[in-house]
Amino acid sequence: MSRLRRMPRQQQPAARTVRRRSYDQFCATARALDSVGDRWTLLIVRELLGGPRRYTDLHADLPGVSTDVLASRLKDMEQTGLALRRRLPPPSAASVYELTGRGHALLPVLAALAEWGAPALAERRPTDAVRAHWFALPLLGALTGLTQEGVLEVRLEEGEFHLHVGGGAGAVLPGAEAYGPVYGYGPADRPDARIVLDAGVCLELARGGVTLAEAVKDGRVEVLGEGPLAAGLRGA
Repeated sequence: MSRLRRMPRQQQPAARTVRRRSYDQFCATARALDSVGDRWTLLIVRELLGGPRRYTDLHADLPGVSTDVLASRLKDMEQTGLALRRRLPPPSAASVYELTGRGHALLPVLAALAEWGAPALAERRPTDAVRAHWFALPLLGALTGLTQEGVLEVRLEEGEFHLHVGGGAGAVLPGAEAYGPVYGYGPADRPDARIVLDAGVCLELARGGVTLAEAVKDGRVEVLGEGPLAAGLRGA
C-alpha cells in the first residue's frame, strides 16, 4: 500500500501595509504634511514646545496614544529633523526629546490652529482629557500686546503652567526666534507675575470674546505681583 506523501503547503507572503510617506506633490503644503500630517505628530510638537521631555512624560500627557505609535512618531520626527533625542548628564542619565530649530518653527502653525480651534471648546465633553498646559498656546495669543517681558505663572483649577511673554505687538510668538521653550510645566521658579483665572475665561480670551484688560477689570483675572509685568497686566 502506497504511502501518501503530504506536499508542503506553499507559504504565501503576508500582506504588508506600506505606509505612504509622501503625497508626491510638488507643493509646499503637501511637503509640510509629509512631515507633520500624521496623527499625533503636531500634538507631540505641542508638548515639546514646553521644553525637553522624556518618553514617559510624553506618553502620560498624550492620553490615547499607544506606545508603538508614539515611538514611531518620535522616530519619524528625528528622521525629518523636527526633533532630536539626547541623554541628560549624570546623575540623571535619562534620555529626552526636544525640538530642533525646524521643529520650533512650527510654533506659529500650532498657535494658528489653537486660535482656529478655540470656538470648538464651547463645552467640555465627558470623555475629554485635560492638562493645564494645553491652555498655554491659546492664552499666548491674548497676551501678544504686552510690552513688558518676563515669566508669567498661570494658575487654573486644572493646574499651573508658566509662559514667556512680552516684547510688544511685534513679538507675536515669544521665544520662537530663540528656539527656547515658550511655556513651562508647573509653577515657575521665579515668576515676574502670576495670574489666576478659570479655563472658561482663558478660552474666552483666546476667542477674543473679552480682552485681558476687561477680564482684569471685572475681576475674572486676578493679577499677583508688584513688578513691571504685573503692572502691565493690570493696565493692559
